[in-house]
Amino acid sequence: MADYAIGDLQGCLAPFNCLLERIAFNPDRDRLFLAGDLVNRGPDSLGTLRRVHELRDNVHTVLGNHDLHLLAVAHGSTGSKRKDTLADILDAADRDTLLDWLRAQPLLVDIPEHDAVMTHAGLPPLWRLADARDRAREVEQVLASPAIDDYFANMYGNQPAGWSDDLSGPERWRVITNHFTRMRFVNLDGELDLATKGEADAPPAGFMPWFDHPRRVETGIRILFGHWAALEGHSGVARVDALDTGCVWGGSLTALRLDDMTRFSCHC
Repeated sequence: MADYAIGDLQGCLAPFNCLLERIAFNPDRDRLFLAGDLVNRGPDSLGTLRRVHELRDNVHTVLGNHDLHLLAVAHGSTGSKRKDTLADILDAADRDTLLDWLRAQPLLVDIPEHDAVMTHAGLPPLWRLADARDRAREVEQVLASPAIDDYFANMYGNQPAGWSDDLSGPERWRVITNHFTRMRFVNLDGELDLATKGEADAPPAGFMPWFDHPRRVETGIRILFGHWAALEGHSGVARVDALDTGCVWGGSLTALRLDDMTRFSCHC
């Protein structure tokens, strides 16, 4: 039995299949932990989502911003963007089966066997893990409830930039979602800069990569995340493992074997 954490697939089915072959993935004994953004921008979003769904008994995935965007488009709360590659899913005969399964996936997955946690964008530096679990669960419950209409209608936006216990309703859900699925740079107060998407060593003034925050609370547990292709799979911080190696941008798709921290890649 082996456990593998894999970065953003983003509709890149051929590299995903290549990677499964390279790690000799056996669905009878191995597990996959996927860092979200299963779909969008790549050439075969439908095939990728079907493949992951096919392996669902051995897959643990978190929701990424592109996954939530797909759900919002399918829900009718927003339109497709020019660079989206989601039409094949939206037109598929099995779309409801695939989307219902996707909507039921969490924002945070615990992997106690490896003293690890996975989210799409990372763990907010000033949030204790117990609080992060609770806040992830809040949004997961909304996605499974009639409040989903309000959620998707208000999901997009960069404000508020920081967390407050006084937040409520759609504004609170948006802030939680942004932290788990869009976070890169934060300031000392833990507020997000969501406009900057570049290199970790070129943050906007007053900001830093979330994992470099000097008062980061959870430093013992291993944090697995995707989302930030510009990191090229390296955070430079112990036990903070970046998994997105930019497959959809011509880089590679990477699997990290959690049992011994060996990396495997297929070039895209």
